[in-house]
Amino acid sequence: MHFIHKFIILLVIITTVLLSVLQSAAVSGQSRSNTPTRKGHLIVALPTEPATLDPIEDHSMTSHRVIQGNVLEGLVKIGRSGYPESLLAERWVVSERGMTYKFYLRKGVKYHNGERFTAVTAKRNLERAMKTNGSSWSLISRIEVLDQYRLVVHLNQPYSLFINKLSSGTAVMLPKKGNGPVMTFPVGTGPFKFFQWIRGDRLDLVRNKGYRDHHLPYLEKLTFKFIRDPETRMAALKTGLVHVVRGYSGAPKLLQDLSLETRYKSLIGLGTGKVILAFNNKVKPLDDPLVRRALVMAIDREQLIKEAMFGYGQPIGSHWSPVTPYYVDLKNYYPFNEKMARRLLSESGFPDGFETVIKLPRRNTTLQRTGLSLAKMLYKIGIKVKLDVLPLENWQREVMELKNYQLAVAAHPDAWDLGLYADPEGYIGYDSERFRQAYNSALRAQNETEAAEMFGLGQRIISQDAAAGFLFTMPTITIMRSEIMNWPKDNPAKNLDLSEVWMGR
Repeated sequence: MHFIHKFIILLVIITTVLLSVLQSAAVSGQSRSNTPTRKGHLIVALPTEPATLDPIEDHSMTSHRVIQGNVLEGLVKIGRSGYPESLLAERWVVSERGMTYKFYLRKGVKYHNGERFTAVTAKRNLERAMKTNGSSWSLISRIEVLDQYRLVVHLNQPYSLFINKLSSGTAVMLPKKGNGPVMTFPVGTGPFKFFQWIRGDRLDLVRNKGYRDHHLPYLEKLTFKFIRDPETRMAALKTGLVHVVRGYSGAPKLLQDLSLETRYKSLIGLGTGKVILAFNNKVKPLDDPLVRRALVMAIDREQLIKEAMFGYGQPIGSHWSPVTPYYVDLKNYYPFNEKMARRLLSESGFPDGFETVIKLPRRNTTLQRTGLSLAKMLYKIGIKVKLDVLPLENWQREVMELKNYQLAVAAHPDAWDLGLYADPEGYIGYDSERFRQAYNSALRAQNETEAAEMFGLGQRIISQDAAAGFLFTMPTITIMRSEIMNWPKDNPAKNLDLSEVWMGR
């Protein structure tokens, strides 16, 4: 018995030691996986390929994702928080009236071709942006170079979103001389250098060893692989051809298929894209606010997201994404209520409802599913909907240009496009002096508090007037191998900066 007792004690001691060692190893392994490593070739699958690599000329999302922030940089960037952060401009000072911006540029910054970045370079690029996109940059009255690293931009009126504007792809800083046309061979100051673009297949970037932040990027090489078909993207991930699958299309199915495999993980966040049921405010019966409110209250956004988005996305009640600063949650301003929707229709003179058409773009299956779900919901309050699915070019012409529509499902990817409702001649046709005053006051705000107040008021006005059927924010769904670390969850900007992503052990 004494021997057995001693044996049990010894066994307990050995077990305790082993558990301690195992726990220590587990903690050590976890620590290593959370420590950035400067190695690896990351391959990211994207559903679309850019038309050009010059974000000034091409405003598509893809050109921004692959080039802006990775190869080409601007004076500022939108950080993961959604707020502007310093980039090539180390800091800036805004005058009391908001008419003058003095930028203090980073010293010693070099382009991938060895050319120096100076205030003269910045001035030339801003003038290029003004020339290429004149109307949107007309707020600049003149640009003044004080010395090599100080630049002053004078505006002809206050504009509270000017710093945000400088973070866009139209404001990237290009060298005087590149290795070729920027649309096929971009040269920048970013953490990665352009290596090659094999059209129809992939785009390769390599580490910029001379990057000003000596810790970044963590990756040695970054490849964007263009795979349109979602099933093919899934197969590429499973076979190891790619490490990350990016893009909403097919993602819900991918999540279901890979949910039980520990080799993979997923990040589900939000982007700046808003999906709306556009109302043509200038045509009957949608010129009546009661009719528009009835339509909004007939929409069950949660059910809509389940049917059209497989449960991914977030309901919104105004033209603003939750990842954009100054967001106001208004999704319950006109809550789903079929009984109240029918009463509003009756009060507006349509007790039996009416017939209408929703125009949808053919290439976007997400918007088509949204239109089908909306048609079923509107039918329950007596509105008979015909779905008119058009080729994308025809849809854009009919809806955006000619305004020849009653209802249309539309996606708006830009973060700061609330000004859409300030133009009575725009495709929405919304005309509200009260909104225009609030929006203009927001643009001329002298501080963050005033900007938040006025942008919030603008959101409330268009929500109250039911200027459109505000539906949901598009999700960002990324599926990747489990060793990929520090991938950004949300996307408050168009670009996809991967300089801080690393491949763990």
